[in-house]
Amino acid sequence: MKDKYWIAFSSMEEIGGSSVEKLFKYYNYDIEKAYNCNLCDLKNIENISVKFAEKFLKLRDKTDPDKCLFEVTSRDINYLTLENNKYPKLLKEINNPPIILYYKGNLDCCNFEKTIAVVGSRKASSNGKQSLKKIIDGFRNTDICIVSGLALGIDTAAHKLAIENNLKTIGVIASGTDYIYPSQNKELYAQIENNNGLIFTEYYPTFRPLSFRFPQRNRIVTGLSFGTIVVEAAIKSGALISANLTLEQGRELMCIPGNITNPNTEGIYKLLKSGATMITESNDVLEALNWEIKTEINTQNDKFKYLSDEEQIIINLLQIEPIAFDTIQNKTKINTDELLTFLTMLELKGIINQVEGDRYTVC
Repeated sequence: MKDKYWIAFSSMEEIGGSSVEKLFKYYNYDIEKAYNCNLCDLKNIENISVKFAEKFLKLRDKTDPDKCLFEVTSRDINYLTLENNKYPKLLKEINNPPIILYYKGNLDCCNFEKTIAVVGSRKASSNGKQSLKKIIDGFRNTDICIVSGLALGIDTAAHKLAIENNLKTIGVIASGTDYIYPSQNKELYAQIENNNGLIFTEYYPTFRPLSFRFPQRNRIVTGLSFGTIVVEAAIKSGALISANLTLEQGRELMCIPGNITNPNTEGIYKLLKSGATMITESNDVLEALNWEIKTEINTQNDKFKYLSDEEQIIINLLQIEPIAFDTIQNKTKINTDELLTFLTMLELKGIINQVEGDRYTVC
Protein backbone atom coordinates (compact mmCIF):
# COMPACT_ATOMS: atom_id res chain seq x y z
CA MET A 1 0.00 0.00 0.00
CA LYS A 2 1.99 2.95 -1.30
CA ASP A 3 -0.68 5.54 -0.53
CA LYS A 4 0.57 5.74 3.05
CA TYR A 5 3.80 7.35 1.81
CA TRP A 6 1.91 10.13 0.03
CA ILE A 7 -0.05 10.74 3.23
CA ALA A 8 3.11 10.66 5.34
CA PHE A 9 4.73 13.26 3.08
CA SER A 10 1.68 15.51 3.41
CA SER A 11 1.73 15.20 7.21
CA MET A 12 5.08 17.02 7.38
CA GLU A 13 4.11 20.69 7.63
CA GLU A 14 7.60 21.96 6.82
CA ILE A 15 7.92 19.98 3.56
CA GLY A 16 6.50 21.63 0.42
CA GLY A 17 4.65 19.67 -2.21
CA SER A 18 6.96 20.87 -4.99
CA SER A 19 9.94 19.21 -3.28
CA VAL A 20 8.01 15.96 -2.92
CA GLU A 21 7.12 16.10 -6.61
CA LYS A 22 10.84 16.44 -7.48
CA LEU A 23 11.66 13.41 -5.35
CA PHE A 24 8.82 11.46 -6.96
CA LYS A 25 10.12 12.17 -10.46
CA TYR A 26 13.75 11.52 -9.51
CA TYR A 27 12.85 8.07 -8.28
CA ASN A 28 11.05 7.27 -11.53
CA TYR A 29 7.60 7.85 -10.05
CA ASP A 30 8.03 5.38 -7.20
CA ILE A 31 6.75 7.13 -4.07
CA GLU A 32 8.00 4.43 -1.70
CA LYS A 33 11.57 4.81 -2.95
CA ALA A 34 11.24 8.60 -2.76
CA TYR A 35 10.12 8.38 0.85
CA ASN A 36 12.94 6.01 1.82
CA CYS A 37 15.70 7.97 0.07
CA ASN A 38 19.09 8.66 1.68
CA LEU A 39 21.13 11.83 2.12
CA CYS A 40 23.56 10.89 -0.64
CA ASP A 41 20.78 10.60 -3.21
CA LEU A 42 19.10 13.79 -2.03
CA LYS A 43 22.30 15.76 -2.65
CA ASN A 44 22.23 14.66 -6.28
CA ILE A 45 18.72 15.97 -7.00
CA GLU A 46 18.66 19.31 -8.78
CA ASN A 47 17.22 22.21 -6.73
CA ILE A 48 17.11 20.13 -3.53
CA SER A 49 19.19 21.93 -0.92
CA VAL A 50 21.26 20.28 1.80
CA LYS A 51 19.16 22.16 4.35
CA PHE A 52 15.97 20.67 2.92
CA ALA A 53 17.50 17.20 2.78
CA GLU A 54 18.53 17.28 6.43
CA LYS A 55 15.16 18.65 7.53
CA PHE A 56 13.27 16.01 5.58
CA LEU A 57 15.31 13.11 6.94
CA LYS A 58 14.86 14.39 10.49
CA LEU A 59 11.08 14.67 10.05
CA ARG A 60 10.83 11.32 8.31
CA ASP A 61 12.47 9.59 11.26
CA LYS A 62 9.66 10.92 13.47
CA THR A 63 6.86 9.94 11.06
CA ASP A 64 5.00 6.63 10.94
CA PRO A 65 3.30 6.19 7.52
CA ASP A 66 0.96 3.48 8.83
CA LYS A 67 -0.20 5.73 11.63
CA CYS A 68 -0.71 8.62 9.18
CA LEU A 69 -2.86 6.41 6.97
CA PHE A 70 -4.93 5.31 9.98
CA GLU A 71 -5.47 8.94 11.06
CA VAL A 72 -7.00 9.66 7.66
CA THR A 73 -9.09 6.53 7.14
CA SER A 74 -10.42 6.54 10.71
CA ARG A 75 -11.93 9.97 9.98
CA ASP A 76 -13.73 8.64 6.87
CA ILE A 77 -11.67 10.95 4.67
CA ASN A 78 -11.09 9.94 1.06
CA TYR A 79 -8.07 11.01 -0.94
CA LEU A 80 -6.51 11.15 -4.41
CA THR A 81 -2.77 11.01 -4.92
CA LEU A 82 -0.94 12.43 -7.92
CA GLU A 83 -0.70 8.95 -9.42
CA ASN A 84 -4.39 8.14 -8.98
CA ASN A 85 -6.22 8.03 -12.34
CA LYS A 86 -9.18 9.93 -10.81
CA TYR A 87 -6.99 12.89 -9.85
CA PRO A 88 -8.44 15.89 -11.79
CA LYS A 89 -6.49 16.16 -15.06
CA LEU A 90 -6.87 19.92 -15.28
CA LEU A 91 -5.38 20.41 -11.82
CA LYS A 92 -2.43 18.18 -12.63
CA GLU A 93 -1.47 20.62 -15.42
CA ILE A 94 -0.70 23.55 -13.11
CA ASN A 95 2.65 24.47 -11.61
CA ASN A 96 3.07 22.76 -8.22
CA PRO A 97 -0.14 20.67 -8.17
CA PRO A 98 -1.14 19.26 -4.77
CA ILE A 99 0.61 15.92 -4.18
CA ILE A 100 -2.59 14.68 -2.55
CA LEU A 101 -6.20 15.83 -2.40
CA TYR A 102 -8.20 14.88 0.66
CA TYR A 103 -11.92 15.02 0.15
CA LYS A 104 -15.35 14.52 1.62
CA GLY A 105 -18.44 14.11 -0.50
CA ASN A 106 -19.20 12.35 -3.76
CA LEU A 107 -16.34 12.50 -6.26
CA ASP A 108 -18.39 10.96 -9.06
CA CYS A 109 -21.21 13.49 -8.89
CA CYS A 110 -19.03 16.40 -10.07
CA ASN A 111 -18.33 16.96 -13.75
CA PHE A 112 -14.66 17.97 -13.94
CA GLU A 113 -15.14 18.80 -17.64
CA LYS A 114 -17.46 21.74 -16.85
CA THR A 115 -15.89 23.54 -13.89
CA ILE A 116 -16.07 27.28 -13.25
CA ALA A 117 -14.35 29.06 -10.36
CA VAL A 118 -16.03 31.98 -8.61
CA VAL A 119 -13.96 34.38 -6.49
CA GLY A 120 -14.59 37.76 -4.93
CA SER A 121 -14.72 39.92 -1.85
CA ARG A 122 -15.46 38.60 1.63
CA LYS A 123 -17.35 41.87 2.18
CA ALA A 124 -19.55 41.48 -0.85
CA SER A 125 -22.17 44.09 -1.68
CA SER A 126 -25.80 43.16 -2.32
CA ASN A 127 -25.27 44.31 -5.91
CA GLY A 128 -22.37 41.90 -6.32
CA LYS A 129 -24.39 39.00 -4.95
CA GLN A 130 -27.39 39.84 -7.14
CA SER A 131 -25.16 40.06 -10.22
CA LEU A 132 -23.68 36.65 -9.42
CA LYS A 133 -27.17 35.26 -8.89
CA LYS A 134 -28.17 36.39 -12.38
CA ILE A 135 -25.20 34.54 -13.87
CA ILE A 136 -25.56 31.28 -11.90
CA ASP A 137 -29.35 31.18 -12.28
CA GLY A 138 -28.69 30.87 -16.01
CA PHE A 139 -26.89 27.55 -15.40
CA ARG A 140 -29.82 25.99 -13.57
CA ASN A 141 -30.22 22.20 -13.95
CA THR A 142 -27.04 21.76 -16.02
CA ASP A 143 -23.91 19.71 -15.34
CA ILE A 144 -21.79 22.81 -14.69
CA CYS A 145 -19.86 22.59 -11.43
CA ILE A 146 -19.14 25.74 -9.39
CA VAL A 147 -15.76 25.86 -7.60
CA SER A 148 -14.97 28.30 -4.81
CA GLY A 149 -13.15 28.67 -1.50
CA LEU A 150 -15.94 28.44 1.11
CA ALA A 151 -14.98 31.84 2.55
CA LEU A 152 -17.54 34.44 3.57
CA GLY A 153 -18.98 36.82 0.99
CA ILE A 154 -18.87 35.88 -2.68
CA ASP A 155 -17.55 32.34 -2.04
CA THR A 156 -20.48 31.51 0.23
CA ALA A 157 -22.94 33.09 -2.20
CA ALA A 158 -21.50 31.04 -5.09
CA HIS A 159 -21.86 27.73 -3.26
CA LYS A 160 -25.38 28.52 -2.06
CA LEU A 161 -26.51 29.67 -5.51
CA ALA A 162 -25.12 26.47 -7.01
CA ILE A 163 -27.15 24.39 -4.57
CA GLU A 164 -30.29 26.48 -5.15
CA ASN A 165 -29.93 25.94 -8.91
CA ASN A 166 -29.43 22.18 -8.69
CA LEU A 167 -25.73 22.42 -9.61
CA LYS A 168 -22.84 20.57 -8.04
CA THR A 169 -20.21 22.58 -6.22
CA ILE A 170 -16.66 22.07 -4.95
CA GLY A 171 -15.42 23.90 -1.86
CA VAL A 172 -11.64 24.10 -1.54
CA ILE A 173 -10.54 24.79 2.04
CA ALA A 174 -7.29 26.15 3.48
CA SER A 175 -6.97 23.68 6.34
CA GLY A 176 -7.36 20.05 7.20
CA THR A 177 -10.88 18.64 7.47
CA ASP A 178 -10.72 18.73 11.28
CA TYR A 179 -11.48 22.45 10.98
CA ILE A 180 -14.51 24.30 9.64
CA TYR A 181 -13.53 27.84 8.75
CA PRO A 182 -15.35 30.13 8.93
CA SER A 183 -17.54 28.51 11.58
CA GLN A 184 -20.61 30.30 10.15
CA ASN A 185 -20.45 27.94 7.18
CA LYS A 186 -20.84 24.73 9.18
CA GLU A 187 -24.26 24.01 7.68
CA LEU A 188 -23.02 24.82 4.16
CA TYR A 189 -20.09 22.40 4.61
CA ALA A 190 -22.57 19.68 5.56
CA GLN A 191 -24.85 20.44 2.59
CA ILE A 192 -21.98 20.17 0.13
CA GLU A 193 -20.50 17.08 1.72
CA ASN A 194 -23.77 15.17 2.04
CA ASN A 195 -25.61 15.98 -1.17
CA ASN A 196 -24.23 18.65 -3.41
CA GLY A 197 -20.57 18.08 -4.24
CA LEU A 198 -17.13 17.93 -2.67
CA ILE A 199 -14.95 19.46 0.00
CA PHE A 200 -11.33 19.39 -1.24
CA THR A 201 -8.10 20.18 0.60
CA GLU A 202 -4.42 19.42 0.13
CA TYR A 203 -3.82 19.61 3.87
CA TYR A 204 -3.46 16.76 6.34
CA PRO A 205 -6.56 16.56 8.61
CA THR A 206 -4.95 18.23 11.64
CA PHE A 207 -3.50 21.26 9.81
CA ARG A 208 -4.99 24.55 11.00
CA PRO A 209 -6.36 27.34 8.72
CA LEU A 210 -3.27 29.56 8.95
CA SER A 211 -3.17 32.78 6.91
CA PHE A 212 -0.45 31.69 4.46
CA ARG A 213 -2.54 28.68 3.41
CA PHE A 214 -5.31 30.77 1.86
CA PRO A 215 -3.23 32.08 -1.08
CA GLN A 216 -1.91 28.52 -1.56
CA ARG A 217 -5.50 27.27 -1.65
CA ASN A 218 -6.37 29.75 -4.42
CA ARG A 219 -4.19 27.95 -6.99
CA ILE A 220 -6.36 24.85 -6.49
CA VAL A 221 -9.63 26.76 -6.91
CA THR A 222 -8.48 28.20 -10.24
CA GLY A 223 -6.50 25.10 -11.19
CA LEU A 224 -9.60 22.91 -11.03
CA SER A 225 -11.47 25.27 -13.34
CA PHE A 226 -11.62 26.08 -17.05
CA GLY A 227 -12.33 29.69 -16.21
CA THR A 228 -12.68 32.04 -13.26
CA ILE A 229 -15.44 34.55 -12.63
CA VAL A 230 -14.34 37.51 -10.50
CA VAL A 231 -17.31 39.26 -8.91
CA GLU A 232 -15.76 41.92 -6.69
CA ALA A 233 -12.07 42.54 -5.97
CA ALA A 234 -10.19 45.39 -4.35
CA ILE A 235 -6.78 46.33 -5.77
CA LYS A 236 -5.08 44.35 -2.99
CA SER A 237 -7.16 41.25 -2.44
CA GLY A 238 -7.15 37.47 -2.54
CA ALA A 239 -9.56 37.63 -5.48
CA LEU A 240 -6.99 39.54 -7.52
CA ILE A 241 -4.38 36.90 -6.61
CA SER A 242 -6.77 34.27 -7.96
CA ALA A 243 -7.26 36.32 -11.13
CA ASN A 244 -3.50 36.41 -11.73
CA LEU A 245 -3.25 32.66 -11.06
CA THR A 246 -5.99 32.10 -13.64
CA LEU A 247 -3.92 33.90 -16.28
CA GLU A 248 -0.72 32.10 -15.27
CA GLN A 249 -2.52 28.78 -15.63
CA GLY A 250 -3.74 29.72 -19.10
CA ARG A 251 -7.42 29.71 -18.16
CA GLU A 252 -10.23 32.09 -19.07
CA LEU A 253 -10.59 35.17 -16.84
CA MET A 254 -14.07 36.73 -16.66
CA CYS A 255 -15.26 39.73 -14.65
CA ILE A 256 -18.69 41.01 -13.66
CA PRO A 257 -18.73 44.83 -13.83
CA GLY A 258 -20.00 46.64 -10.74
CA ASN A 259 -20.66 50.01 -9.19
CA ILE A 260 -17.68 52.26 -9.97
CA THR A 261 -17.94 53.95 -6.57
CA ASN A 262 -17.43 50.64 -4.73
CA PRO A 263 -13.76 50.15 -3.70
CA ASN A 264 -14.24 46.42 -4.30
CA THR A 265 -14.69 47.02 -8.03
CA GLU A 266 -11.35 48.81 -8.52
CA GLY A 267 -9.66 45.48 -9.15
CA ILE A 268 -12.45 44.44 -11.52
CA TYR A 269 -11.98 47.42 -13.81
CA LYS A 270 -8.22 47.03 -13.70
CA LEU A 271 -8.65 43.45 -14.95
CA LEU A 272 -11.16 44.50 -17.62
CA LYS A 273 -8.81 47.20 -18.90
CA SER A 274 -6.08 44.55 -19.10
CA GLY A 275 -8.18 42.31 -21.33
CA ALA A 276 -10.36 40.16 -19.06
CA THR A 277 -13.71 39.15 -20.56
CA MET A 278 -16.66 41.19 -19.31
CA ILE A 279 -19.73 39.10 -18.50
CA THR A 280 -23.24 40.29 -17.69
CA GLU A 281 -25.21 37.09 -18.30
CA SER A 282 -24.65 33.34 -18.30
CA ASN A 283 -24.41 33.12 -22.08
CA ASP A 284 -21.32 35.37 -21.96
CA VAL A 285 -19.62 32.70 -19.83
CA LEU A 286 -20.60 29.91 -22.22
CA GLU A 287 -19.31 31.88 -25.20
CA ALA A 288 -16.01 32.68 -23.45
CA LEU A 289 -15.47 28.99 -22.67
CA ASN A 290 -16.91 27.79 -25.99
CA TRP A 291 -19.36 25.52 -24.19
CA GLU A 292 -22.75 24.24 -25.22
CA ILE A 293 -25.05 23.04 -22.47
CA LYS A 294 -28.46 21.48 -22.39
CA THR A 295 -30.90 22.66 -19.77
CA GLU A 296 -34.39 21.71 -18.80
CA ILE A 297 -37.14 23.94 -20.16
CA ASN A 298 -36.66 27.31 -18.51
CA THR A 299 -39.68 28.12 -16.37
CA GLN A 300 -38.07 31.17 -14.78
CA ASN A 301 -40.53 33.53 -16.47
CA ASP A 302 -43.59 31.52 -15.42
CA LYS A 303 -43.65 33.17 -12.02
CA PHE A 304 -44.13 36.55 -13.71
CA LYS A 305 -47.44 35.44 -15.21
CA TYR A 306 -50.78 36.47 -13.75
CA LEU A 307 -49.43 39.44 -11.80
CA SER A 308 -51.74 42.31 -10.93
CA ASP A 309 -51.09 45.76 -12.37
CA GLU A 310 -49.86 46.95 -8.98
CA GLU A 311 -47.44 44.02 -8.63
CA GLN A 312 -46.05 44.67 -12.11
CA ILE A 313 -45.49 48.35 -11.26
CA ILE A 314 -43.59 47.35 -8.12
CA ILE A 315 -41.40 44.90 -10.04
CA ASN A 316 -40.59 47.51 -12.69
CA LEU A 317 -39.39 49.84 -9.94
CA LEU A 318 -37.17 47.21 -8.36
CA GLN A 319 -35.48 46.06 -11.59
CA ILE A 320 -32.78 48.73 -11.41
CA GLU A 321 -31.69 48.72 -7.76
CA PRO A 322 -32.94 47.90 -4.25
CA ILE A 323 -35.55 50.43 -3.06
CA ALA A 324 -36.82 51.18 0.45
CA PHE A 325 -40.46 50.68 1.42
CA ASP A 326 -41.17 54.41 1.79
CA THR A 327 -39.74 55.15 -1.66
CA ILE A 328 -41.85 52.40 -3.24
CA GLN A 329 -44.94 53.84 -1.57
CA ASN A 330 -44.15 57.39 -2.67
CA LYS A 331 -43.70 56.33 -6.29
CA THR A 332 -46.63 53.91 -6.52
CA LYS A 333 -49.11 55.79 -4.27
CA ILE A 334 -50.31 52.43 -2.91
CA ASN A 335 -51.55 52.62 0.69
CA THR A 336 -49.48 50.98 3.44
CA ASP A 337 -51.63 47.89 4.09
CA GLU A 338 -52.04 47.04 0.41
CA LEU A 339 -48.35 47.61 -0.34
CA LEU A 340 -47.32 45.31 2.52
CA THR A 341 -49.66 42.64 1.10
CA PHE A 342 -48.27 43.00 -2.45
CA LEU A 343 -44.66 42.84 -1.23
CA THR A 344 -45.38 39.79 0.90
CA MET A 345 -47.07 37.97 -2.00
CA LEU A 346 -44.18 38.80 -4.36
CA GLU A 347 -41.71 37.44 -1.78
CA LEU A 348 -43.72 34.22 -1.41
CA LYS A 349 -43.72 33.82 -5.20
CA GLY A 350 -39.91 34.10 -5.16
CA ILE A 351 -39.93 37.24 -7.34
CA ILE A 352 -38.48 39.74 -4.87
CA ASN A 353 -36.57 39.59 -1.61
CA GLN A 354 -35.72 41.97 1.19
CA VAL A 355 -32.14 43.24 1.55
CA GLU A 356 -30.39 45.79 3.72
CA GLY A 357 -33.19 46.45 6.18
CA ASP A 358 -36.41 47.56 4.49
CA ARG A 359 -35.07 47.64 0.92
CA TYR A 360 -36.48 45.29 -1.72
CA THR A 361 -35.02 43.96 -4.95
CA VAL A 362 -35.96 41.55 -7.74
CA CYS A 363 -34.48 38.09 -7.26
